[in-house]
Order: sequence, then C-alpha cells, then structure tokens
Amino acid sequence: MKLNDLRPASGAKRDRKRVGRGLGSGRGKTAGRGTKGQKSRSGFSQGAGWEGGRSRLIVRLPKRGFNNATVDFQVVNLKDLERFSEGATVNFESLMAVGLVGNKNQPVKLLGGGELSVKNLTIDLDAYSKSAIAAVEAQGGKVVGANASEETA
Repeated sequence: MKLNDLRPASGAKRDRKRVGRGLGSGRGKTAGRGTKGQKSRSGFSQGAGWEGGRSRLIVRLPKRGFNNATVDFQVVNLKDLERFSEGATVNFESLMAVGLVGNKNQPVKLLGGGELSVKNLTIDLDAYSKSAIAAVEAQGGKVVGANASEETA
C-alpha cells in the first residue's frame, strides 16, 4: 500500500450542503430560511439571552447582594529573594528586571514562603505578610511601608 492509495472509508466524507442554488436543488429560493422575518435576513445574529427584542430575563430579575471586589496581588516568596545580593534594594523595578513579576498595573505582595539567607535587604513593595516582615527583619533587613502588612489577600 502506498500513500497515494489511501482513501477515507466509504461514506465518511460528504459534500457540504450548498443552499440557494436553484429550485431543483431542494434548498433553492429562500434557502431553508422560510419567508420574511428577522431570521431570514442576512447578517442576523441572535446573541445569548436574546428574547426577540423584549428585555432579557437576566435584566428583569432583581439584583441581590454585593460583589466583594478583592485585590489580586502578584506574589513573591522569600525564597525568590535569594537571587539578590546583600544590601540590595528590592522594589517593583528590580523584581521585574529578574523576571519575578510582569504586570505593572497589579500590586506585588511578599509572602513568607521558603527561607531567606540574604542579609540587609531593603524591601519596598505594596503589601507583606507578617511572617515575611519577621523573616526580613531577622536577617537585618528593612521593610518600607510595613503598615500595608495588615491587609489580607
């Protein structure tokens, strides 16, 4: 058997239905769309929840409760700070330079995951966990804006 001898199984492939190609085709004239009305026109697209022009059910129902909008932080762990040298300043720009964060519109939070052995780091980020602050200060480092640590996310 050769590649040029391969054929799909009999009946496995069918020609596509060509509508609007004359009365003898069985799908001529109105091409299976019926006569008149919105659905018979070209360009008609019925979106999800469309109810023929009246107000959609989702709009008519009352709204209850509230949406608790939380802040999504970019997370950096203590173990990620090992790549910085002793006495370095860690801020958004330095984290972006080493590829730990990427979105400049999203705040950065330092978490206490892993061990920190680098000494005297100065860290200036948007938020911190209490364990991260304790670990940095135990190594002689300084956390700028530590009052942001009361946030929980």
